[in-house]
Amino acid sequence: FHNDANCFALSEATDGAAKDASIVFGVILGTGCGSGVVVDKKVLEGANSIAGEWGHNSLPWPKDDERPGPECYCGLTGCIETFLSGQGITRDHTKATGQQLKAEELNDRIAANDPDAIATIARYEERLARALSAIINVIDPDIIVLGGGLSNIKRLYETVTPLLSRFAMSETLTTKIVKNKHGDSSGVRGAAWLWPLNELGQ
Repeated sequence: FHNDANCFALSEATDGAAKDASIVFGVILGTGCGSGVVVDKKVLEGANSIAGEWGHNSLPWPKDDERPGPECYCGLTGCIETFLSGQGITRDHTKATGQQLKAEELNDRIAANDPDAIATIARYEERLARALSAIINVIDPDIIVLGGGLSNIKRLYETVTPLLSRFAMSETLTTKIVKNKHGDSSGVRGAAWLWPLNELGQ
């Protein structure tokens, strides 16, 4: 059994935005923060079948005003998902401004250079950089592919990469952060790529 994030990562690693990469980390930034790892076109499952469960780790290097963090449905507080999901960015914007906006509305405000929205996305980008840097420090992927509704915020691909060097333990960083190629179809496509392997018992 593979979750939608694993299927997303496999789709993008096979013939999507990461088709030429050896190690791929795929992230869905949407209702939650699902993720998957693909190595040489194969999904990494792990001994407990939880490889890639990035969203339910603590937000790395938390600041004083981020502790203990929002409550997560998993029973803990301060999980990456509580900060970087669609609900997470909405919560953060509401906390800072009193305005309750959905992620799509925030995107429109960002495009219009609304100062409150710009401040919110700047906090989001720095947190995303911290969270992805922790992954780079562990598995050192060639490429990170973003999916989900928040992947449509164009400035993420310009602003997050320069922030990685603050946290990743490498003097030179070549890991790319890119938008998915297949959009909402990627999960289904990844499942289809898995089917022949399952039929062969691989």
